[in-house]
Amino acid sequence: MAPEDTRAAASAIPGVLPAPLPDPEQSNGSGPVLGPVTNLPLPRFLSMKTERTNVRRGPSKTHRIDWEFLRRGMPVEVVAEYGHWRRIRDHDGMGGWVHYALISGHRTVLVEQDMLELRFRPDSDSRITAKLEAGVIADLDECTLDWCKVSVAGYKGWAPKTALWGVMADEIRE
Repeated sequence: MAPEDTRAAASAIPGVLPAPLPDPEQSNGSGPVLGPVTNLPLPRFLSMKTERTNVRRGPSKTHRIDWEFLRRGMPVEVVAEYGHWRRIRDHDGMGGWVHYALISGHRTVLVEQDMLELRFRPDSDSRITAKLEAGVIADLDECTLDWCKVSVAGYKGWAPKTALWGVMADEIRE
């Protein structure tokens, strides 16, 4: 869906459109784009709080449900804000609007590489602590420029950031 289509569908009142959404792709060079509601950076990653979440065409309950998330903890990228609504995008690029109460600040990542080796230290020569299948959702702990420490089902370890979806390439977490 083109951004113009989203803005046109964003109002339940014919002829009335909400304020233009910030475009995370266009920064004025003075720093990150901040959301008009939360004043937090856009885009940013969060996770789904519930097992079943309606994803709507626009930012209100009057807008049609386009599809549903059926997996709690799935990482999503927040790309816009409007009132109590957040426009999100998933790993496959599918997007829509969800109520902020259905999104959690708990950070997770989606494993993109099949049989991803978790390492004891952030080093490719470090011993392997576990192997994860593609599609596994893991809790995100800390990150360096190239590695992230994750945990899932009692296993912990470091994985190359490039094998994970749900963390920014330049993000560092302590």
